[in-house]
Amino acid sequence: MEFITKDQIRALTNPGVTSLQLLSPHNSNSSRLTITRVTVQAGASQPPHTHKASEQVWVAVSGSGDLLLAGGERRRISAGEVVRFEDGDTHGFENTGSEPFVYMSVTAPPIDFGYAYR
Repeated sequence: MEFITKDQIRALTNPGVTSLQLLSPHNSNSSRLTITRVTVQAGASQPPHTHKASEQVWVAVSGSGDLLLAGGERRRISAGEVVRFEDGDTHGFENTGSEPFVYMSVTAPPIDFGYAYR
Protein backbone atom coordinates (compact mmCIF):
# COMPACT_ATOMS: atom_id res chain seq x y z
CA MET A 1 0.00 0.00 0.00
CA GLU A 2 1.06 3.56 -0.66
CA PHE A 3 -0.42 6.52 1.22
CA ILE A 4 0.38 9.87 -0.37
CA THR A 5 0.29 12.91 1.88
CA LYS A 6 -0.28 16.53 0.82
CA ASP A 7 3.43 17.34 1.09
CA GLN A 8 4.19 14.61 -1.48
CA ILE A 9 1.86 16.12 -4.10
CA ARG A 10 3.85 18.23 -6.55
CA ALA A 11 2.31 21.29 -8.22
CA LEU A 12 3.48 22.02 -11.75
CA THR A 13 2.57 25.40 -13.24
CA ASN A 14 2.48 27.25 -16.52
CA PRO A 15 0.79 30.63 -16.99
CA GLY A 16 -2.87 30.08 -16.07
CA VAL A 17 -2.47 26.31 -15.54
CA THR A 18 -1.82 24.38 -12.32
CA SER A 19 -1.32 20.64 -12.44
CA LEU A 20 -1.35 18.77 -9.12
CA GLN A 21 0.50 15.48 -9.56
CA LEU A 22 -1.59 13.41 -7.14
CA LEU A 23 -0.08 10.07 -8.14
CA SER A 24 2.91 10.05 -10.47
CA PRO A 25 6.40 8.58 -10.81
CA HIS A 26 7.77 11.22 -8.40
CA ASN A 27 5.68 9.98 -5.43
CA SER A 28 4.52 6.46 -6.35
CA ASN A 29 5.84 3.11 -7.46
CA SER A 30 2.79 2.59 -9.67
CA SER A 31 3.73 1.25 -13.07
CA ARG A 32 0.15 1.49 -14.30
CA LEU A 33 -1.10 5.09 -14.05
CA THR A 34 -0.67 8.75 -13.24
CA ILE A 35 -3.50 10.80 -11.66
CA THR A 36 -3.47 14.58 -12.03
CA ARG A 37 -5.88 17.37 -11.06
CA VAL A 38 -5.58 20.22 -13.55
CA THR A 39 -6.98 23.75 -13.22
CA VAL A 40 -7.02 25.96 -16.31
CA GLN A 41 -7.92 29.58 -15.57
CA ALA A 42 -10.35 31.52 -17.79
CA GLY A 43 -8.54 32.56 -20.97
CA ALA A 44 -5.63 30.16 -20.44
CA SER A 45 -4.77 27.17 -22.61
CA GLN A 46 -2.71 24.02 -22.93
CA PRO A 47 -1.21 23.63 -26.41
CA PRO A 48 -2.08 20.59 -28.51
CA HIS A 49 0.30 17.68 -27.87
CA THR A 50 0.42 13.87 -27.91
CA HIS A 51 1.48 11.08 -25.58
CA LYS A 52 3.05 8.57 -27.91
CA ALA A 53 2.74 5.52 -25.65
CA SER A 54 0.03 6.41 -23.10
CA GLU A 55 -3.72 6.78 -23.19
CA GLN A 56 -5.36 9.49 -21.11
CA VAL A 57 -8.84 10.01 -19.67
CA TRP A 58 -10.13 13.42 -18.58
CA VAL A 59 -13.08 13.78 -16.21
CA ALA A 60 -14.39 17.36 -16.33
CA VAL A 61 -15.12 18.47 -12.75
CA SER A 62 -16.12 22.12 -13.23
CA GLY A 63 -16.24 24.78 -15.92
CA SER A 64 -16.08 24.33 -19.68
CA GLY A 65 -13.99 25.08 -22.72
CA ASP A 66 -12.71 23.70 -26.00
CA LEU A 67 -10.64 20.60 -26.62
CA LEU A 68 -7.98 21.34 -29.23
CA LEU A 69 -7.73 18.30 -31.49
CA ALA A 70 -5.83 17.18 -34.59
CA GLY A 71 -6.33 19.18 -37.77
CA GLY A 72 -7.47 22.28 -35.87
CA GLU A 73 -10.71 20.61 -34.77
CA ARG A 74 -12.31 21.96 -31.58
CA ARG A 75 -14.86 20.20 -29.41
CA ARG A 76 -16.67 21.62 -26.38
CA ILE A 77 -16.25 19.88 -23.01
CA SER A 78 -18.18 20.75 -19.85
CA ALA A 79 -18.41 19.62 -16.22
CA GLY A 80 -19.67 16.05 -15.92
CA GLU A 81 -18.31 14.89 -19.27
CA VAL A 82 -15.52 12.38 -19.89
CA VAL A 83 -13.12 12.12 -22.82
CA ARG A 84 -10.56 9.40 -23.58
CA PHE A 85 -7.53 9.99 -25.78
CA GLU A 86 -5.85 6.94 -27.30
CA ASP A 87 -2.06 6.64 -27.53
CA GLY A 88 -0.88 9.31 -29.97
CA ASP A 89 -4.14 11.31 -30.13
CA THR A 90 -3.52 15.05 -30.43
CA HIS A 91 -5.20 16.98 -27.62
CA GLY A 92 -5.00 20.32 -25.84
CA PHE A 93 -7.42 22.68 -24.17
CA GLU A 94 -8.52 26.33 -24.24
CA ASN A 95 -10.67 27.75 -21.47
CA THR A 96 -13.14 29.92 -23.36
CA GLY A 97 -15.41 30.22 -20.31
CA SER A 98 -15.50 32.78 -17.52
CA GLU A 99 -14.55 30.43 -14.66
CA PRO A 100 -11.70 27.97 -14.09
CA PHE A 101 -11.95 24.62 -15.84
CA VAL A 102 -10.96 21.74 -13.56
CA TYR A 103 -10.43 18.18 -14.70
CA MET A 104 -9.02 14.95 -13.33
CA SER A 105 -6.65 13.17 -15.67
CA VAL A 106 -5.73 9.49 -15.54
CA THR A 107 -2.80 8.46 -17.74
CA ALA A 108 -1.71 4.88 -18.39
CA PRO A 109 1.05 3.91 -18.38
CA PRO A 110 2.31 6.69 -16.10
CA ILE A 111 4.08 9.82 -17.28
CA ASP A 112 6.10 12.34 -15.28
CA PHE A 113 4.66 15.58 -16.67
CA GLY A 114 7.49 17.77 -15.33
CA TYR A 115 8.83 18.12 -18.89
CA ALA A 116 5.74 20.12 -19.94
CA TYR A 117 5.91 22.75 -17.19
CA ARG A 118 8.40 25.49 -16.35
